Amino acid sequence: MELRRKKRLGDILIDGGAITQEQLSQALAKQKELGLKLGATLVQTGIATEEAIAHALSNQLGYDLVDLAEIELDESMKNLVDEKILKKYSVIPFEIPSDSPNTLRVAMADPMDMAAIDDISIITNLIVEPYVATPKSIAMAIDRFFGQTELESQLDEYTRGKEQQEMEETDDMYSEDVNNSPIVQLVKSMIETAVRKRTSDIHIEPMEKQVRIRYRIDGALYEQKTYSPKILPALVARIKIIGGMDIAEKRKPQDGRITQIVDRMEYDIRVSILPTVYGEKIVMRLTSKTALTKAKKDLGLSESELKVFDHIISNPHGILLVTGPTGSGKSTTLYTALSELNKEDVNIITVEDPVEANIDGINQVQTNNKANLTFASALRSILRQDPDIIMIGEIRDGETAGIAVQASITGHLVVSTLHTNSAASTITRLADMGIEPYLIADSTIGIIAQRLVRRLCPTCKIEYTPDEEECDILGIDKANPIKIYKPCGCKNCDNSGYKGRIGVYEIMEVTHDLKLVIARGGTADEIKNQALKEGMNTLRMSATRYVLEGITSVTEMRKVSFDS
Repeated sequence: MELRRKKRLGDILIDGGAITQEQLSQALAKQKELGLKLGATLVQTGIATEEAIAHALSNQLGYDLVDLAEIELDESMKNLVDEKILKKYSVIPFEIPSDSPNTLRVAMADPMDMAAIDDISIITNLIVEPYVATPKSIAMAIDRFFGQTELESQLDEYTRGKEQQEMEETDDMYSEDVNNSPIVQLVKSMIETAVRKRTSDIHIEPMEKQVRIRYRIDGALYEQKTYSPKILPALVARIKIIGGMDIAEKRKPQDGRITQIVDRMEYDIRVSILPTVYGEKIVMRLTSKTALTKAKKDLGLSESELKVFDHIISNPHGILLVTGPTGSGKSTTLYTALSELNKEDVNIITVEDPVEANIDGINQVQTNNKANLTFASALRSILRQDPDIIMIGEIRDGETAGIAVQASITGHLVVSTLHTNSAASTITRLADMGIEPYLIADSTIGIIAQRLVRRLCPTCKIEYTPDEEECDILGIDKANPIKIYKPCGCKNCDNSGYKGRIGVYEIMEVTHDLKLVIARGGTADEIKNQALKEGMNTLRMSATRYVLEGITSVTEMRKVSFDS
């Protein structure tokens, strides 16, 4: 034990191959600035992942790794150590082995934390046997087993107090309730749990006899909890206060913004409040500052698609359009392209509504209709700012489309989004907006249509032989079908059968031959057929590839290619 105490985390990670000496020096310099422990600094700066650190600790110290998602805590574990101590040290006791009743197995983010081991040993009067787990999985386990119990008993007490008072619906009630500890705690824990479950949106929905909380995880909504409608006024008031909205206004829709730090990561939360018949409904959209800027390889593009993507963004001027419905990952693709192009010798300016993530080295403008700063008016000013690359959040009307086309023809690279179903139909949409076909042909360099599909959970997906209909959809031989996978559900994926999402792409590079078809006013079908001849993969083809590779299911693939 003494040897382990003397060995420092940095040395362990270098010996385990998780980081290099240079990365350690970089992290130690950053650590002073951030005021965090070394492990947290490495994760926050993107040098190492929690999983890589846990594996290195396990291998170098000889402690076993434990997957807390697979463990169901016994009731006796809950009463051993207070929740505050578990959170302080980022530990959780999970088992007393039957063959050694004096030993307590404890999952630890830092198994070299002697103070934590000593404290838990004194509190429980048991010998601590450390296991390694990631800080995130420990936080989720604490949430699952401890967080809700205490909070729910406080909320019950609060609701009973409300029933006794039978208070009148006046603004006075907000002043005392809004900072009431269980309500503050409820909002905080709701956001923390949502982040740990990879939620994109939290829905707080008032109904006749309850308030329903639903989380959108990987594009699908799941009910999490229901509460008494008595807590709704205080809950709405609390969110309005931290979101900078008007507490007294209950009849109009409102928008606000909250920033919260969860597990040392800053999250930007956009809040929308809408009055409904049973009270105000709230939707909170969660985005992490780092989630929108992914590495190119993490987008889900195949090798051939990556080459086309790189070739398109290496154009010095022209328009690149990313299309798809809301929530299909368009912003992530745009931000990734911008990060690739973000070099010292170029001036990049964006105009967005709203700015979704701040990127160093890029000038970002937020539209403001009250100040008459629309996409079109902002674009006119931007063109006088000597830009090399312009990003337009969305082309919504003919005026914006016209300026974007003019900007691209006069030597700027313009990237933007549009709501259309396929790459080919984007060309006809621009023509509908009043842009001449010859100008579209001249200015457009590439169009990326995209969707997101859910990834099958690798732990529990089930192999099976597709039936005739599925063979038809996938275009495989019915006489000799190959095995594909379907979802099952386990603790690892919250019984949904899916974990995470991946992009499905249809990338149409506008070549010389394609320009000729567009310039003569070709239909969407003619444009699509020409692109297919030149090797374009449709959304359906890309989604089929994922099914055959066992990444996603036929059900998910059908959603993507519904209109194909």
